[in-house]
Formats: sequence, C-alpha cells, structure tokens
Amino acid sequence: MRRSKIQRKTKETDIAIDLNLDGEGKYSVRTSIPFLDHMLSLMSKHGLFDLTIRAKGDIEIDDHHTVEDVGIALGKALKQALGDMKGISRYGQASVPMDETLASAILDISGRPYLVYKVEFSKKSKLKEFDPDLIEDFMHGFVANAGVTLHINVAYGRNTHHIIEAVFKALGRALRQAVQIDPRVKGVPSTKGKL
Repeated sequence: MRRSKIQRKTKETDIAIDLNLDGEGKYSVRTSIPFLDHMLSLMSKHGLFDLTIRAKGDIEIDDHHTVEDVGIALGKALKQALGDMKGISRYGQASVPMDETLASAILDISGRPYLVYKVEFSKKSKLKEFDPDLIEDFMHGFVANAGVTLHINVAYGRNTHHIIEAVFKALGRALRQAVQIDPRVKGVPSTKGKL
C-alpha cells in the first residue's frame, strides 16, 4: 500500500495528514476552514485516494497560514506515499465542468516543481469569510513539496465557488491518473532513470 503519514507543526499551524494513494476516495478533513475542508474532500473523492487531515492554525489572524501549510503538508504526503515512483503513469490530466465553469488540471510527477495557475474570478468577493486568492497559495505549497509540475487552467466560469470546485475535482482526477501503477512501466517512467 502506498501510504504516508505527515506531521507538520509550526508556531502558526499544527497539521496531521494520513494519505493512501490506493484507497477508495474516503475522506475525513477538518482544517477549521469549512470551504477548504469541502474542496479537499472533493479532491479525495474524485482522486480515489483516502485522506485524513487534522489541522489547527491561527485562523483568528487569517486563514493564510493554515491554507498554505495544508498545501505544504499534502505535497510532502504525496511525495512520501509515492516512494520510489516505480511503475507510475507519471502524467495526468482532467477537465471538469461545474455548471457554467470548465477547469483543467494537467500534471507531471517530474521532481521539478512548477505551477502555472490561470484562474480568474469574475468578482473579488470572499466565499463567506474565505479568500479565493488563497487557493493559489495552497497550490504553490503543494507543488513545491510534492515535486510536481502542475498547470491549472479555467477556460471560463462566473461563480467563484464553482470555479474552485472544478479546479479541485480536476486536480483529484489528474492525480488519480498520474499516480496509477501501469504494469507495462518498468522502473521509473523517465529516460534519465530518475524522477
């Protein structure tokens, strides 16, 4: 089983993650930020990996530290769960509609962190108290610590909730594809012999 457990504790946050890449899409996410919980639950469900997250942070100041640090910890969990990366498909891509929105996530488990984030919100309003701009910070933390190249593109959309939801569903489905073991792949999928 490709599984990892990560503990990240700073003066600002305390995060525990349990990730099983070969799961069934079961999730239990509690970050003290309901919107983030919802998005991570969707990602787990559509990625078919089991995910438990417990996070506490200084949300009385701002959600930023918790959102970014959950991205960092989840990236570390993914990298650890992948182990030697032998036999993985490596690449994944998915386009997901959410009513009027269409989002795509395309990724390469390359060992080279890079984020292209082409997401625009039609209005700069918060979702209750959640700042949608924090999603980009989450993605930066995730990419840098997972060692993946990730391109997120939203072709169009009006509703901020729908835009972010489509992004997380697409990311889950792209990850599911990329981490899948392909029995035809011998060793790591790279001519360099290393990812």
